[in-house]
Amino acid sequence: MAYLPRIADHILNEYLEAFGAVLIEGPKWCGKTTTAEQQANSELKLQNPDTRDGYLATAATRPSLLLDGATPRLIDEWQDAPTLWDAVRTAVDERQKVGQFILTGSNSVDKSKIRHTGTGRIAQMRMFPMSLWESGESTGEISLTELFNNPDLVIDGKTSKLDIKQLIFASCRGGWPASLLGTTSRAQLLVAKNYLQSVCSSDISTVDGVDRNEKLAREILRTYARNISTLAKKSKMIQEVALTTESCTEPTFDSYVSALEKLFVIQDIDSWSPAVRSATAIRRGKKRGFTDPSIAVAALGLSPELLQMDLKTYGFIFECMAMRDLRAYSQSSYGLISYYHDRYDLEADAVLHLDDGRYALIEFKLGGAEIDMGAKHLLEIRELVRKKNEKETQIKMREPDLLLIITGGPIAYTRPDGVKIIPLACLKN
Repeated sequence: MAYLPRIADHILNEYLEAFGAVLIEGPKWCGKTTTAEQQANSELKLQNPDTRDGYLATAATRPSLLLDGATPRLIDEWQDAPTLWDAVRTAVDERQKVGQFILTGSNSVDKSKIRHTGTGRIAQMRMFPMSLWESGESTGEISLTELFNNPDLVIDGKTSKLDIKQLIFASCRGGWPASLLGTTSRAQLLVAKNYLQSVCSSDISTVDGVDRNEKLAREILRTYARNISTLAKKSKMIQEVALTTESCTEPTFDSYVSALEKLFVIQDIDSWSPAVRSATAIRRGKKRGFTDPSIAVAALGLSPELLQMDLKTYGFIFECMAMRDLRAYSQSSYGLISYYHDRYDLEADAVLHLDDGRYALIEFKLGGAEIDMGAKHLLEIRELVRKKNEKETQIKMREPDLLLIITGGPIAYTRPDGVKIIPLACLKN
């Protein structure tokens, strides 16, 4: 299979031009190593069984010997030999050159074995599973970057090539590059299921060396999946887990969730808390999410056929997929994603902030009558900002630069009120 270009390619190149080393973080199987190999000129693979023992022995005594090679030099799964972190930092200081090393793997290591954070020497970037644009399923006719730069960009008439059944299948399959190699639909769906199995049976314990129960890990993930894209409280989820297991205390729950976050499996969304009404009116809990919608689908034992019969449930899965894609598309602008929800049930499913202060208010709707309600919410939030600015005499709050509804529908258009309706499968970075 030919390499499918990733949004991370450009970001990695930029970082290599600015820093001595770059650490690529992200969930396993999302393509970190393959992406790094496109720009590396030599590599050290610590998990190669033919050479692993020798590499680890060398890392324990003379780690600098493992850094020799054409640059950028890829050090894959570096966390297996944590001493390499300080060796890389030292080499960067000594060489005084950018673009020397690319590290991939988890950053969840024994911090006592690392003497320096690497600040200023080792840049950290995040990679995600493939977006619909990267997997070739989005037309990419509407660029998120272009929309921010030109809010009046004409999008009317741009159409998605994915119908609802195809969108559902894409959600269930997920953005795992390996899934695209499957020769049948069933084979493609097995990748996410195997990913879940690996996380629960092995990774949940090896990530930090704490022995954890596979069954409990599955139940916590299942509970998270049932509450995906909601503001479910931790206490409620612990109660749900306790219904199917003997016990689950809060410290135990926190330990498992922490491990899943270190593995980049769970990816909750923080709240956006502007004082547009009252500081006490904003809901500040985390919105529950995964790094990829297929994890939730696998955890619940769902299938494309079942979700086609339950579009209400699929609406939450769709939101997770849209969040995944927005994270990827906003990478080059160093974007951050949050949500807005106040006690009056005024909400925006997502707030996308760029590093220059611009932001978009976003709702996710499969289509139909939900679009009118979503637009109403976005316009009300904008109006709150405007009213606040009328009263503010000093520092005014920036109005939203874009009001977007991302849908599973077939066609893009701009409403008379200025809200833009965009099919998810038309978007790109």
